[in-house]
Amino acid sequence: MAAKIMHSRWSATRDSLRETGDRFVEMVSSSRDPRAKVTADWSVADTAAHVATIASLYASILRPDELPHPFPALEGHILAATVDTVARLNDMVLRDFTERDPQVLGRRLRADIDRILRAGEHLDPATPVTWLGGARVPAAGVLAHLINELMIHGWDIARATGAHWAMPPQDAALFFDMFLIGVLRHDIGRLLDTGEPARGRRIAVEFRSRHTVPVTLVLRDGRVSVEEPGGGTDVRLSFDPATLNLMLFGRVGKVRAALTGKVRVAGPRPWLLPAFLRAVRLPSNSYPLSRPD
Repeated sequence: MAAKIMHSRWSATRDSLRETGDRFVEMVSSSRDPRAKVTADWSVADTAAHVATIASLYASILRPDELPHPFPALEGHILAATVDTVARLNDMVLRDFTERDPQVLGRRLRADIDRILRAGEHLDPATPVTWLGGARVPAAGVLAHLINELMIHGWDIARATGAHWAMPPQDAALFFDMFLIGVLRHDIGRLLDTGEPARGRRIAVEFRSRHTVPVTLVLRDGRVSVEEPGGGTDVRLSFDPATLNLMLFGRVGKVRAALTGKVRVAGPRPWLLPAFLRAVRLPSNSYPLSRPD
């Protein structure tokens, strides 16, 4: 079922990557001040460089016979990464990758997206690749993750500069269906190995939106599994995909998301959702590490 969904949405995923990448490059290239702060630590140019490093890494993953890993000295750190160490990994990558000219970054980003899309012409979207922390992600999830990076960091830049930035729900939904569910169905690797004791209580959260396939995520003994919607659900969460992504990556607070009505929580035990989200959390940014097997 999961592979069938990936095949049916493969063309839309590739189209979204092209269109979102073009919009991102145009916004960065037209920024009046590339040094303007987007976060406390990153400028517009830093943010664009960060996204460019991800695209470069993903191109090397999907075209291993043609493109070497652009940061080979960091592969050990990437293999050992968890959700709690990604920020430090980001800093290491950006120290290694020094380009900050927006025009050059735009050309590099477009070129790597072209390489990714050409690889996709002959690639099974369900093919798993080894990713951050040893996780296993289907190839379609790699593209969906890059789309989300473009969307989230495009939102960051637009918020700081006053530029317009759209996050179409059908495109934002690809992150949930293709990447998040994809990695949970395969292998989460070390990503959630935070050293905290696992909670024994089972928590089942059903996720539904107009743009994603209904699914239930179950947390038990520190492990997350994917189940079909049905009995035994503690929390039912309905969501707008863009708002959920912004919430999961810390751009929009949970209370604000709920007040907008774009994330709605119901079910017999909704008070269990915070404990679920503390355990099943995402790194603010992520990196791949290897090649398709």
